[in-house]
Amino acid sequence: MILTVTLNPALDLTYAVPALVPGATHRVDGVASRPGGKGVNVARVLHALGEPVVAAGLAGGGTGARLRAELAAAGIEEAFTPIAGETRRTVVVAAPTGATGFWEPGPEVTAGEWAAFLAGYPALVRRAALVVLAGSLPRGVPADAYARLVEVARAAGAATILDADGPALRHGLAAGPDLVKPNADELAGLGAPPQRLGARDVVSSHGEAGLVASTSAGSWTAALARPLPGNATGAGDACVAALARGVVRAQPWPERLVDAVALSAAAVTSPVAGEIELDEWRRLRAHVSVLPRRP
Repeated sequence: MILTVTLNPALDLTYAVPALVPGATHRVDGVASRPGGKGVNVARVLHALGEPVVAAGLAGGGTGARLRAELAAAGIEEAFTPIAGETRRTVVVAAPTGATGFWEPGPEVTAGEWAAFLAGYPALVRRAALVVLAGSLPRGVPADAYARLVEVARAAGAATILDADGPALRHGLAAGPDLVKPNADELAGLGAPPQRLGARDVVSSHGEAGLVASTSAGSWTAALARPLPGNATGAGDACVAALARGVVRAQPWPERLVDAVALSAAAVTSPVAGEIELDEWRRLRAHVSVLPRRP
């Protein structure tokens, strides 16, 4: 089983418009509402791929209750710790030429609520082969939260993937996660290669240029021959889902990267973050090139 942890989940709202014009009134062609946040998106993609997955984290208020209910209705096992604060919402305005996002900050988490999550986390980790720790930290959760969760997972024998930014990423790296997945900006913000800061393997995403993997087994670049237009909001989460699946299935790295690029691209063609068309993923796999990099 793969466990995903989303400490600052969201209810994702996606508005489809013919074009986005700042300062103008827009008539929305369609509205989609889905449970979201990076780890939740990863869980949804893994579930679509048929992988056993449990989504955990912190959720509260009416929005949190709706998020948990929609996960259960979709057949995804959830183990969110309840909190008093209201789970945030995110809004994506998706036009044919791209997407614009608006992210609410999220609730304030009390020390007791964080302690309650930590108390239940070891039992979840003992069921998991791999733990995905993804997304921002809500207010009240300590900056070294991911470091602590990586350490607990390692003690239980579970591998870890970390996908975060800023202080949460830097603190998490110090605990030595098995894999980190920064984007180009997050990578530049670290000021040093992630391996020097504690990570074992690194897969960085560079938008239309694809992925760069630097691992204990070798280094590669992977990309589509031609980038696809669409909503890139959930592409990184689909990439993480593919990498998690590759770890638990012990796929060779080049095959892992083919799946990661193809799943990311399939997510771009979907109007809603966290959703993929499996037929599109299978079709796109044939268009991914993976090339070795020189040390």
